[in-house]
Amino acid sequence: MIFSIVTIQTAAPTSALTATAADQSIEIRPFDAPLGAEVIGLDLTRPLSPADFARIHRAHLDHHVLVFRDQRITPDEQVAFSRRFGPLQIHVLHQFGLTGYPEVLIVSNIVENGQPIGLGDAGHFWHSDLSYKDKPSLGSMLHAQELPAIGGDTLFANQHLAWDSLPAHLKRAVEGRVAEHTYLAKYAELQKRSPWRPNLSAEQIAQVRAVTHPIVRTHPETGRRALFVSEHFTTRVIGMPEDESRALLAELFAHGTQPGFVYRHRWQARDMVFWDNRSVMHLAAGTPDDQRRKLYRTTIEGDVPF
Repeated sequence: MIFSIVTIQTAAPTSALTATAADQSIEIRPFDAPLGAEVIGLDLTRPLSPADFARIHRAHLDHHVLVFRDQRITPDEQVAFSRRFGPLQIHVLHQFGLTGYPEVLIVSNIVENGQPIGLGDAGHFWHSDLSYKDKPSLGSMLHAQELPAIGGDTLFANQHLAWDSLPAHLKRAVEGRVAEHTYLAKYAELQKRSPWRPNLSAEQIAQVRAVTHPIVRTHPETGRRALFVSEHFTTRVIGMPEDESRALLAELFAHGTQPGFVYRHRWQARDMVFWDNRSVMHLAAGTPDDQRRKLYRTTIEGDVPF
């Protein structure tokens, strides 16, 4: 099978269409880590030329996590840039959508007037965003609005490396198998420990019915294989006895998140991080209760895993 890279461009704001999109002086610096790169010189408040967009797209496929420094963008601009990669997905916890921008999820531990303004425990367990949907996320963009003085790091684990290095007996065990993913897997546990998990309505529960996906997925643009299970959303291996399923998943979770596969992102003011949910899992390292943290997340719809 031949895989080709397709640049996806959807409707951009009128100003972006009418303005001249000159090439920017962009530098892509890979991190000394198992994944990730820093993008220097990119200004997302300016129209992005086709050549620059192609460079960003290629770098995203190559490095799986891109860090765009010092992005002084509005929610409109974040949404418009995200849409160039595909349709956007609205999180089931619509209560935490940014006013006027349902595509933007507020990730925050801030409580105002006794109510949380955003999802404060997002990323508490290792996961790939929206793996519990028929079409899981292609990628997510997270833009820093307010950062704590300490804490608040995000960890990313390279699942291509996880598959490549998987012991032969585990490769045989998972080859051709599928697993169940559900948003509700850890919901009750999270709800007990934090104020950020409201009771779900019947309509919300209907939006997150359990789905099944291959344990090993093939990246639709690069053809690389990756593990596609997570402690947050993956509940069982289909067609396997429950005890064997639990044991196998525990091995896969531990293998996929070992330190040799991980890049730890220490946030800087106005960072926007763009990661590939087909290639990585991520985890929020946690923020002290007395430290405020707020970020805006957009999530791009992907394809049915295969």
